[in-house]
Amino acid sequence: MNRLETNRLILRAWEEADAEALYKYAQDDRVGPIAGWPPHTSVENSLEIIRTVLSTPETYAVVLKATNEPVGCCGLMFADTIHTAEVKPNEAEIGYWIGVPYWGQGLIPEACREVIRHAFEDLNLKALWCGYYEGNEKSKRVQEKCSFVYHHTEKDVTSPLGDKRTEHFTKLTREMWENRNF
Repeated sequence: MNRLETNRLILRAWEEADAEALYKYAQDDRVGPIAGWPPHTSVENSLEIIRTVLSTPETYAVVLKATNEPVGCCGLMFADTIHTAEVKPNEAEIGYWIGVPYWGQGLIPEACREVIRHAFEDLNLKALWCGYYEGNEKSKRVQEKCSFVYHHTEKDVTSPLGDKRTEHFTKLTREMWENRNF
């Protein structure tokens, strides 16, 4: 798996040794449920998530260079993996989250921009999708900062938590990314 870097971040594969740090941030009920997944219940639960969910290709631990601690996640989901957008061949859905102490610092847009660059330049993808549930304004803002454009809304979508939600989808094509002005 690739190791990606930005000014403040290292994006690398999740390691089993990251379970404690993952639990530290993923246990907070302000993080997972708004994105559709349950808070982690223990370090062992986080370890299992690393082994089963976060071990997929192109799923990156968002690691602060200053501390070498993983504080979030950013990754690509393809048609053959878990995703919510209608992903076609040569497309992917991007997903992300970050621990509450790091909200509002621009770290996830920074991580997403690097994963987007990787998706278009290295993986030669044609388009990226992103979704957010109604009310998740922080996720919507990340997508706006990364030049995603509103595509459509789906109502009464069953989230991984089993409840019904409204989900908004945005899209970024390689052509749009190449012509960006940021």
